[in-house]
Amino acid sequence: MVKQKRLFVASCLALIATSMAFSIRADIIPALKVDFSFTDTQMGVVAGPGLWGFAITIVLGGMLVDVLGMGTLMALAFVGHVAGVLLTIFATGFQSLYFATLLIGLANGTVEAVINPLTATLYSDSKTKHLNMLHAWWPGGLIVGGLMGYGITKIMGLDAPDVTVAVLSMGWKIKMALILVPTLIYGFLLFGQPFPKTERVAAGVSNKEMFSQALHPLFILFAVLMMMTAAAELGPDQWVGNLLQKLVGIQGVLLLVYTAGIMFVLRHFFSGPLIQKMNPLGVLVFASLLTALGLYWLSFSTSAFMVLLAATIFGIGKTYFWPTMLGVVAERFPKGGALLLGLMGGAGMFSVGWLATPIMGAIQDHYAVQALSPEVQERVVSHGGIDERKVMEVKEPAVRQEIEQAEQHSAAMTYRWISLVPAILTIVFFLLFFSFRQRGGYQVIHLEKNNRV
Repeated sequence: MVKQKRLFVASCLALIATSMAFSIRADIIPALKVDFSFTDTQMGVVAGPGLWGFAITIVLGGMLVDVLGMGTLMALAFVGHVAGVLLTIFATGFQSLYFATLLIGLANGTVEAVINPLTATLYSDSKTKHLNMLHAWWPGGLIVGGLMGYGITKIMGLDAPDVTVAVLSMGWKIKMALILVPTLIYGFLLFGQPFPKTERVAAGVSNKEMFSQALHPLFILFAVLMMMTAAAELGPDQWVGNLLQKLVGIQGVLLLVYTAGIMFVLRHFFSGPLIQKMNPLGVLVFASLLTALGLYWLSFSTSAFMVLLAATIFGIGKTYFWPTMLGVVAERFPKGGALLLGLMGGAGMFSVGWLATPIMGAIQDHYAVQALSPEVQERVVSHGGIDERKVMEVKEPAVRQEIEQAEQHSAAMTYRWISLVPAILTIVFFLLFFSFRQRGGYQVIHLEKNNRV
């Protein structure tokens, strides 16, 4: 395997490990809530560091890629993935689980900080296309992790009404251990491999010029838009298992796998022709509109069939958000190098970890508690939300039905509120598309090797 191909394949596997951590964590949220007796708000706080930890290291990594080297950072990511998974499995409570989740988030961000500028360097003539192909393996990992998690659920009977807390605990730990498989493979592929200089360094662009790009008004706007696109894509994904089990009684991880399959096919096989025909900004208008429609429709879906239709629209829409946003910045601000790509990724994950995930958990708790009678609230509510362990102790059918209806209502309202984000994005991206068209259209800016531009 030639060096370029080996580095790209290893990058894809590292992204698979990252996305498996994401999908498996989404799948095990209900089990974690029972095992540790968490409310939705508490679970949102615990899940947060997996995302904002990602944001921290993707930004720092973007600053340090050219200082420490891509190889060193990938070695740190490998250690973080292995240690984070093991610490999660042996967590004993809120604090230890929070720290383990943070460690995995830090490793995930380090991977993203390296593989984006690495891909832009390896394929400098087709950045947006190959970034989409690279990030096809984000949904690829979601599919692998989701299907494995679903298989374990069925084999161990984790979705049985009479499942014990001990079995649930063992089940989610086995699922977490699966993340080690792609981690060990990408570690093997990268061991001892030389990495190229980033495109920015090869072109002789100084650090001062690189940092100055971060102050460009258009880049700042795109960083804000990245926060919104990430919230619209990854926020619902992180909560899909928790929300859809309440909304229509199906395992949300199956929907996650389905939408991930759509994303994989579209990114890997259709990103090049679509971007060439519509240009990246046109693709983002299209993506935002479909994402808004899909999320809003999900909030009104009361059957598995309706959920499938809405999820198809949502899956198509969210496909091009993350890699296309990175591609636009890489093509329009090549002097910004790894720093700007890191800032973009950091903005996105900060938004999901600090804003979208906790807010979605709080919205869900608010509407669920609001829909319960005072008598039922006294029995199952703690820390401002429904305590799932207390729900397991409820035996009366009428009370359980009331709780189920309250949770269905809260799930629908959560999707409805989050659909406002891509609705706003549709308007903003359309205005940007029109603005670029008035100035001659979207154009890629190239750097010449060994020359300042």
